Order: sequence, then structure tokens, then C-alpha cells
Amino acid sequence: MNALTRATAATTALAALLALSACSSKAKDGDDDGRTAGGVKTGEGISGKTINLGVLTDMTGVYATLGKSVTQAQQLYVDKTNKDGGICGHKLKLTVRDHGYDPQKAVAAYTELEPKVLGFAQFIGSPFVAAVKQRIDADKALVLPQAWSANLLGSPYVRVIGSTYDLETINAIDFLMKEKGLKKGDKLGHVYFEGDYGESALKGSQHMAGKAGLTVVEQKIKPTDNDMTAQVSALKKAGVKAVVISAGPRQAASLVGVAAAGRFDVPVIGNNSAFAPQLLATQSGPALQKNYYVASPTLPIGADTAAAKKLVADYRKAHPKDSLDNGVVAGWTAASVFGEALKKACEDKDLTRDGVDKALLTLDDFDSGFGVTQNFTDPKAPSSKESVILQPDKKTTGGMKVIRQPGTAEAAESLSPSGD
Repeated sequence: MNALTRATAATTALAALLALSACSSKAKDGDDDGRTAGGVKTGEGISGKTINLGVLTDMTGVYATLGKSVTQAQQLYVDKTNKDGGICGHKLKLTVRDHGYDPQKAVAAYTELEPKVLGFAQFIGSPFVAAVKQRIDADKALVLPQAWSANLLGSPYVRVIGSTYDLETINAIDFLMKEKGLKKGDKLGHVYFEGDYGESALKGSQHMAGKAGLTVVEQKIKPTDNDMTAQVSALKKAGVKAVVISAGPRQAASLVGVAAAGRFDVPVIGNNSAFAPQLLATQSGPALQKNYYVASPTLPIGADTAAAKKLVADYRKAHPKDSLDNGVVAGWTAASVFGEALKKACEDKDLTRDGVDKALLTLDDFDSGFGVTQNFTDPKAPSSKESVILQPDKKTTGGMKVIRQPGTAEAAESLSPSGD
């Protein structure tokens, strides 16, 4: 993640790498006749009685905490599924590559794994998914990204789970206006990462500002910018009444901590990837619990649902020394979605990439038990437009409590996939 700043500058290099890698041969590792004993068609990614799924994650970059939680939750799903007999007589297997949020490593990892897997249950990083999106469309290997840029919409093979960053930001600002005193005529600060993530979120704040009569004061930052002192100073001088942050957990903690130290007492709300519960043990912990909120595509890991309690118990048993966070929910949900698509494809006797892609398009009411129903029938739309508003709370399992239940702002309902 610390190399995201090179994403724009590396466009030429990435293009060359993509062109070179496109020449690589495809490995067909299914059964010789392309069918299982039960008459089910197979293809790439199926070797003997194993369904191979790829994981392109961040274990060493800015989103290392998220990547670890997502990956371990997905392995938990795989282990449970295999213990229960697998899917269509096949066991699931994850092949993991850590790209460290580096664009070239992400593209190289995709190039390596694509011929070997049926699809990808995880791909962290909107810019990196976007970089290979045309290839994904040609390869037809289903990708379920842990990324929510609106630019990823439109492909039947790249399916965003939950509301995109623009919609999530609109829902976040709706919360600020209805419950935190932000009103027409006010200035709203928006601190955001350069690149797909931040710019997608910015479109949401600009759309909401136009609808609600707000003025957006922008502060664009790089992922290597960890000290938000300059940004807080600029926003305070501009007289903003609230702040949206579309960045990483470190930047959010710095922003809220610096604001509190400078007696800049305004509410701050972040997108779903702008928090990690480990922050509650830092100097910024008290300020985060007082003045920080997070918009999330689902209920948190500490939700009072049977599914959440079961996942908490299973995850703690498998990883007793690791923290619980919403990455666990994201990973489990994505693996579950992929699993449901595989089950439907098995019923249709077609476990090829094309068969799995078509199967996903039939899922219109999937619920992993975290409060939001997902509809995957329209590739041009996210699977949901709802957001849950959370607040950091060290007393709650996973460090986040629910402040507002799942809902969609009127302005989010009216936003088209193109952002108009």
C-alpha cells in the first residue's frame, strides 16, 4: 500500500507489463474430458477434485491488518466447507499472494495466478483491480474485490459486494446532516487518497453537496502522508463543520487525534476501510470514540446476530491471538458469495468460469447474516446501496458499535452508476 503513490506514474510501466503478460499461455488443468464423473463441466482452476481460488491481498502494506483478517476469514470458510464435504464433490483451496499494496506486484501476482485458478475470492486495492479489469473481462475469472470504487462496476466478472465508495459517502454525509448538525450552507471537509478509492468517494461528497447545498473543501493526500496536521489546519481555517476521510486507518487516527489536540471539535466520518480497532489502544483512542464514525456495507463483527456470534466464536477458536475486526466480516462474506455461486453452478452442471459467472448473476437475495441483502443480478450496479453507521467503542467486540442501522440516503438512491 505504501507504493500507491506510484500508481499514476506507473501507468506506462503497467501497460507494458500487461501487454507482456497477455502473451502468457493459459493452463487448462481440469479433467481431460472437461467433465467430472457426475457430468459437470470443468475448466481452468479445477485440478482433480480441487477447486483452486486465488487471493491477492495486502499483508505488508497500509492495509496489512485488513488483509490478514480477510484472508484468515476466507480460509476459515474454506476449512469449514471442506469439512462439510466440499462443493460438488470438490475441496476448495486458496492460493495467497501478498502484493503489499504495490501496483506492479499486484499485476504480477494476477498474471501468475490467473491461469491456475477458477477465480479470485479476494483482490484488495481498487487501483489494482482497475489496472487489470480489461484482462479480467477477457479471462472471465470471477473477481470479488475487497474494494468499492464505482469504477469497478459494469463487468459481470468483477462484482463489488456492498455499496460503492460514492454511495457510502453520500450515506455518511446524510448521517452527518440528520444526526450531527451539518446543514445547508455549511462547509464540509473531505480528506482523500489520490487514486480510485479517494476519487470515487469524492464524487459522492460532491453529489451530496450539490443536492444538500454544502460546499466541499478538498484535501488530497498520498498513502505515505501519515501526519494530518497540515490538513487539519487547512480545514479549521476554512471553517468546515464536519469532515469525511477516505483514506487508511493511520490517516484517520492522525486526523481525529490532531483535531482533538487543537480543539477542532467537529464530527469526522470515514469510509469502511478507514478504521482498525487496534487504533483504540493509541493516543487517538479517546478522540476516536468521541468524534469519529465509520460507514460500513454491513453490520460489524460484534453485531447481535446469530451469524455474527457464530463467526466470532469460530474465528477466535482458529485465531485466539488475533484481533476481531470488520475485515473478518468482509472476508467471510466474499468467500460465502463465491461459495453460493459455486453451489448454483454445480446444480447447473457447469463449473467452468462461464458457468460460475452466470450462476452469480442469479443471486438476488444473498444474506451472510450481517444485516444487508445483496443482489448480484445487475453488473452495472453494486450489490447494495445501504450503509450502516458505526462508532468506535473499545468495550464492543470488534471495536465498533452500531449507531444507525442499514439504510440508503435519498441522494444515494438517485445516483446513477455513472455518478450523475
